[in-house]
Amino acid sequence: MRDGAPAGDMVLVVDDNRDELNMLVDALERGGFTALAATRGEAALTLLERVMPSLVVMDAVMPGMDGFTTCQQIKRDTRTAHLPVIFMTGLTETTHVLRGLEVGGTDYVTKPVNLVELLARIRVHIATARAAHGARLALDASGRHLFAINPAGHILWSTPQAASLLSAVFGEGAAPPAPVQALLLRAVAGGSDTETADALAPAAGVGPARYLLPTGPGEYLFQLTTAGPSGEDILRSQLDLTLREVEVLRWLIHGKTNREISEILGISPRTVNKHLERIFSKMGVENRASATSLAMRIMAGKG
Repeated sequence: MRDGAPAGDMVLVVDDNRDELNMLVDALERGGFTALAATRGEAALTLLERVMPSLVVMDAVMPGMDGFTTCQQIKRDTRTAHLPVIFMTGLTETTHVLRGLEVGGTDYVTKPVNLVELLARIRVHIATARAAHGARLALDASGRHLFAINPAGHILWSTPQAASLLSAVFGEGAAPPAPVQALLLRAVAGGSDTETADALAPAAGVGPARYLLPTGPGEYLFQLTTAGPSGEDILRSQLDLTLREVEVLRWLIHGKTNREISEILGISPRTVNKHLERIFSKMGVENRASATSLAMRIMAGKG
């Protein structure tokens, strides 16, 4: 009997023990989830390039890339950083628990797994992550290009469009630019400055960065300002897109599936597919990843 999981919730299970893997996949499917499986960390990362689950259940100890390293890679990718990761292992030492949390794990369960408890934890963490990720998407859709950094200058999280803009202008995985780092140091020291002196990348339409407030221990919130036409205006102008096509492309950039886009815009998945066919044709691309990459370059002034 399927019970308790919203339709479409997908869980990726990563475990090199095939018997345990099959047991977990069966339990998830009986619990109403769609289950994906990988037996190695490298395979899990490859799978995440093609699909976006709602949560990852990760064995900590595996041959090759272990679960801790795999989780680190997931959290370093802005596209997957929001995914909750539950570690599942026979290890109970405090050092292993702390290691799992340090690399970005959300929770930790030990083997033999209590399946009822694990399913309950999965549901709670999916709901919590969805609310947090949805709030950031809403902030981004409203034009709030926000990102948070720690005192060491590492980006802790960012709204999707802020991440796209930072990546397109300064490079994938790059640290915040020097003016932001300097502003951060002044903020940590209790300074009164709230804005970088100069625009970060005026040619790409990126104005000064603003320091807003501390949002938690060791977490400082910044906002990117933009000048000139909006990204959506630029896309519509350069690609000759209709308003509806721009809306579909916007949510595609945010990593939404066709079904999710149809629900957000109130149109059928078939209509979404037709819009995407026209968008891909106008952009001269063949798939979602290429469309997203080109759209981000165009909005950053590099298209």
